[in-house]
Amino acid sequence: MKLFLSLLLAASLICVFPVEKSEGVRIKDIAQLHGVRNNQLIGYGLVTGLDGTGDDMRRTKFTLQAIYNMMTRHGITLNPDRIREIRIKNVAAVMVTATLPPFARTGSTIDVEVSSMGDADSLAGGTLLMTPLIGADNQVYAVAQGALAVGAFSFAGLATQAQKNHPTVGRIAGGAIVENTVEVEIGQDGRLEYQLRDSDFTTSANMSEAINHRFGAGTAFPDSSGTVKILIPDPFKNNVVEFVAAIETLDVEADSTAKVVVNERTGTIVMGKDVRLSTVAVSHGNLSLIVREDFQVSQPNPFTPFSNGRTVVTPQTDISVSEDEGQLVLLDMKKGISLGEIANALNAIGATPRDLIAIFQAIKASGSMHGELIIL
Repeated sequence: MKLFLSLLLAASLICVFPVEKSEGVRIKDIAQLHGVRNNQLIGYGLVTGLDGTGDDMRRTKFTLQAIYNMMTRHGITLNPDRIREIRIKNVAAVMVTATLPPFARTGSTIDVEVSSMGDADSLAGGTLLMTPLIGADNQVYAVAQGALAVGAFSFAGLATQAQKNHPTVGRIAGGAIVENTVEVEIGQDGRLEYQLRDSDFTTSANMSEAINHRFGAGTAFPDSSGTVKILIPDPFKNNVVEFVAAIETLDVEADSTAKVVVNERTGTIVMGKDVRLSTVAVSHGNLSLIVREDFQVSQPNPFTPFSNGRTVVTPQTDISVSEDEGQLVLLDMKKGISLGEIANALNAIGATPRDLIAIFQAIKASGSMHGELIIL
C-alpha cells in the first residue's frame, strides 16, 4: 500500500511539474546552403508621364542629359548648344534596384524598386522606361519597364500642402525580365556546405548530430562555429535536391550566447532567456533641479514731466531641488533567476525603460551580469 501511494505521489508530481523541453528549429531557418544566394542589381532610368511633378531641368542637369541621350538613340536630333532650353516637368531621373534570386531563369520576372534622384515632387502616375539592370560585375542581368505603383500622393498650393506616405518611391511588381542567369551548382564533389546565420559552436555541433542521426554517422561534421560540411550519401548522389529538402526539415536545438540589447534612442530593452545575474543590490533615485529666472521691472509713472525717471530691471532667481526617495532592492541570484523575476525586481523600484538602461550598464560594470550587453 505504501509503495502504491509513493508511486501515485510521484506521478502527481510529474503531472504538476512537467519537465521543460527545449523546442527545436528547422535547419532551413538557422542555416543556408553555401552558394545559394541573392544578387543585387541596379540601374539608372527615366520615369515619364508625370503630371508636372518631375525634375526641374534648370537644377538637375543629369536628367536633362539623360533625356538628350534617349532622344538621340531614337533618331531625334537636338542642337547640343540649345539643350539647356529644354523645359520638361513630366520626367524624373530615378535609380532602379532589384534582387536577383538564386536559380532564376531567363524570362522570369522580378520586382523592382524605383526611387527619385532629382528634385521631383512625386512619381505617382509615372511609367519607367526600359532600364538595364546590372550586377557587381557590370553585366546586364535584367531589364525593367512598366507603370509605377506609388501608394502616395502630394499636392501643394501657395499656402499649404497635403501629402500621404512617400511619393518619390515606387514599386513595379514583376517589372523586370531576367535576361541573364547566375549559374549555381550544388553538390560538387559529393559535398554540401551549410553556413549558420548566427555562428555558434553548440548549434553547429547539434546540427551535425541531428544530420548524422538521420542519415548515418560520418555524414556531417562541424568545420567551425559557422560552417557544417556534409557528405552526400550514395542513395542521394543523383538526387541532391531531395537530400537537401530532407536536411532542411530536420529539427535542431539552436543555442546562442546570453545577450541584453538596449536601444537608448527608443528606450527598448530585449533580454535573452539565458541572461543570469549574480547577487547584486540596486538603488534607484531621481534628482530634479529646477532653475527659474524672473525679472522684476520698476517702471516710472507716465506723463510726468521733469521726473527724470528710469526703468529698473531686477533679476530674481528661484532654485528648487527635489529628490525621490531611493529604494535599495536586493536581487538574490544564488540559484539563477528568470526574466520575469528580473523584470519584477527592477519594476519594484519604479524604474522607467531609460532608467533600466543605466541600471543594466551599472550591473554589467560591476561584473554581476553574466552575458553580453549590446547598446544600439
